[in-house]
Amino acid sequence: MKTEVLPVNEQSLALAKQLILAGELVAFHTETVYGLGADARNDEAVKKVFEVKGRPQDNPLISHVHTEYDITPLIDGEPPYAQALRNAFLPGPLTMVYPSTGRVSKYVSCGLNTLSIRVPASQSAQAFLRAVNVPIVAPSANLSKHVSPVTAEHVLDDFNGKIPLILDGGACTGGIESTVLDCTGNVPQILRAGLVTREMIASVVGACDVYHMAKGEKPKSPGMAYKHYSPRCETVLLKDADEAIERYFEEEKKGGVPYLLCTRSPKEGLRVLPLGESGEEMASNLYARLREGERNATLIIAIEPNERGGVMDGVLNRLTRACKGGEDET
Repeated sequence: MKTEVLPVNEQSLALAKQLILAGELVAFHTETVYGLGADARNDEAVKKVFEVKGRPQDNPLISHVHTEYDITPLIDGEPPYAQALRNAFLPGPLTMVYPSTGRVSKYVSCGLNTLSIRVPASQSAQAFLRAVNVPIVAPSANLSKHVSPVTAEHVLDDFNGKIPLILDGGACTGGIESTVLDCTGNVPQILRAGLVTREMIASVVGACDVYHMAKGEKPKSPGMAYKHYSPRCETVLLKDADEAIERYFEEEKKGGVPYLLCTRSPKEGLRVLPLGESGEEMASNLYARLREGERNATLIIAIEPNERGGVMDGVLNRLTRACKGGEDET
């Protein structure tokens, strides 16, 4: 299969619609990361997403729709606070989880009775979603466990020859995946931290909880289980800058090529992947720096940022999982 990478225009959108309605996969830009899109109503297309990514079969998918799409037939009611959250944050990097009416493929929610819906803010995503005018499931457009893609080139690196089309909308500026918010209860509950923070949600509706998944529990959303975000080189996350420098020189003595991933270099003359200063900068830069690092480094040594709260909850979640490589990741 030849993989075309095309700019978003009338011709490429017509091709994307043809492919999606034929049950094929199309990668597309969002403001967070690139998504691997398929028709959420089509069982075979949804199964193809899991197969091409190598995604665990119990890891549910998010359905993406354009701003005018009527989600009423897809959801079985909603709490009073949901409309206020939609007005405040959509379109944008917020996924809202509702009771499902079962109008999409049974494979989308992996046996759960809920449906996760997102309305991306990216203009190219909106153009694609309007062109197809069906709910589009779209996990990040990378091989499972690999670093999420924030450019079309990253998608091509993982899926060249495996999908027919990548719609190139440019670089993603948000960086980390959307916040996933459970809206099935009396109080909204964050399932996955992201750019729409707990503090932002609480400021609109008065309260917001954070869900902690129990060991052995089935994931309620993406971002709650399984290894993910990992570069193809060795990685380690350290709290102490002196320890990071020591590890850096140990790697060089072995003939390796170490890089530091940090807000600022603790010592002159070292190879550095700069994360940025603010939480927003770090979110925007993280995946691009990890992808850059894996091309050149034998070891990426991340120094844990000091900043906490807000967007940093999502940044630290991704950074910890990328560098420790445990099985409690997605």
